[in-house]
Amino acid sequence: ETPDDLSINCTNLGNTSDIFGKILEKFQVRKKASGKLSPLQQLQRMFSHKESAPRRMLLVVVDEMDYLITRDRAVLHDLFMLTTLQFSRCILIGIANAIDLADRFLPKLESLNCKPLVITFRAYSKDQISNIINHRLKVLEYDVFEPMAIEFCARKVAAATGDMRKALGVCRSAVEIFESGLQDSSDKGAGVVTFDHMDIALSKVFKPAVVNNILCLPQHQQMVLCALANTFQHSRKKATTLGELNKSYIEICRSTQVPAVGMLEFSNMCMILSDQVCKHPWFFIMYHQYYKKKKPKY
Repeated sequence: ETPDDLSINCTNLGNTSDIFGKILEKFQVRKKASGKLSPLQQLQRMFSHKESAPRRMLLVVVDEMDYLITRDRAVLHDLFMLTTLQFSRCILIGIANAIDLADRFLPKLESLNCKPLVITFRAYSKDQISNIINHRLKVLEYDVFEPMAIEFCARKVAAATGDMRKALGVCRSAVEIFESGLQDSSDKGAGVVTFDHMDIALSKVFKPAVVNNILCLPQHQQMVLCALANTFQHSRKKATTLGELNKSYIEICRSTQVPAVGMLEFSNMCMILSDQVCKHPWFFIMYHQYYKKKKPKY
């Protein structure tokens, strides 16, 4: 007899324990059970007695199971234990990003003879990502991407995460960049997403968060950070004085033709940066590398 099935995406749960209510609703016995019992307790009682156990099997597919990880792991533990009760009618399939979810968060399951069978799906390779994208594009009667753009996307994503969803998101972003360029251009003719469009889309997705945070800072605060990175990179000192930092800052202002602020305002900027973002030493070196590679337009 074909079992019933239930799919649950844990990201849609208001509370982790709501998953037991979802399972109970599928058995359609909530109204018959005592209102004093929680959904978990009702399921446990149902699967503990032959008279109350459902006749049909239920295949429960739980996606994004990582969201069920709580401090005490109680929800995850109780969910797996439901399948071990004497008259349980549940078959549980969990999908999670954490490969070691069972071993790391539920070590007691093995001693209770309830350790789940783990099937690991490897990250997508460059060729797999490229083939999937091209397969999806076959339904269209026209070209959307340059072949080189697709290959570049596949190589970058495969080297970073191997996440197919991220690859599709990058392609979508590249199309939006291409469309934005058409709106700003007088040439409304047909075209395709090029390598350059894909490069911009990839840089947005894989740009370190710290770079985004720095680029949101006011202009002169960015220049102070660059001055600090310059100071530490060109000397072996672990510290510097406000005067030395100010000299480096003024040099950067001159090279970029931006008027420097006075010493008092400069001192205030250093205090603000110290309170807000100067917590990690690599913060400044990363910005200095980014500054050298792609100089901000002041």
